[in-house]
Amino acid sequence: MKSFVYILTNIIFKLFFRVEIVNADKVPLTGSALFCANHNTMLDMFFLGYRLKRWINWMAKEELFKNPITSFIFKSLGAFPVKRGTGDVGSIKSAYKILQEGHILGIFPHGTRIDPAKIDSARIKPGAAMIAVNAGVPIIPAYIEGSYRIFGRIKVIYGDPFSIGSKKDEKYTREELAELSKEIIKRIYLLAEV
Repeated sequence: MKSFVYILTNIIFKLFFRVEIVNADKVPLTGSALFCANHNTMLDMFFLGYRLKRWINWMAKEELFKNPITSFIFKSLGAFPVKRGTGDVGSIKSAYKILQEGHILGIFPHGTRIDPAKIDSARIKPGAAMIAVNAGVPIIPAYIEGSYRIFGRIKVIYGDPFSIGSKKDEKYTREELAELSKEIIKRIYLLAEV
């Protein structure tokens, strides 16, 4: 079923959108990784995985799974729900399991849409950095922009994978992880200049 949904979405994108992909070769063909991108609409996860040779298993807000049709589509593409603002332990366990199995986990580090000019003043959650540090996996940044209207142009840019080192004898504080997540977001938006 996953292959069918994947083929169907690819056909739709080829017919109704003009998608430019930049640096897809930056996404490793094997091994676990945390895929982090900016967020504009719920279509982002489809465009970000479009034409990649690997699946991205997305953490997506719970609300997207309330409709049976969209729930079926998202789950068929490897997405799973997360309850925002609650410290959803179940979704975090699912995230680590995906990474332990050598897959790619996709996450929008800011959790919602954000004005790039306000990154420094925005309240950023520590989740992305926490997962990357605890799982010991590299981070793949990606940036997406364009018009989501029919026949609109979409540009997807992938960046070089990078890692966050762990502390030698102590854990990062929540505040430190939030700052590291902010740095992840800054790297994502730097790709807009490519």
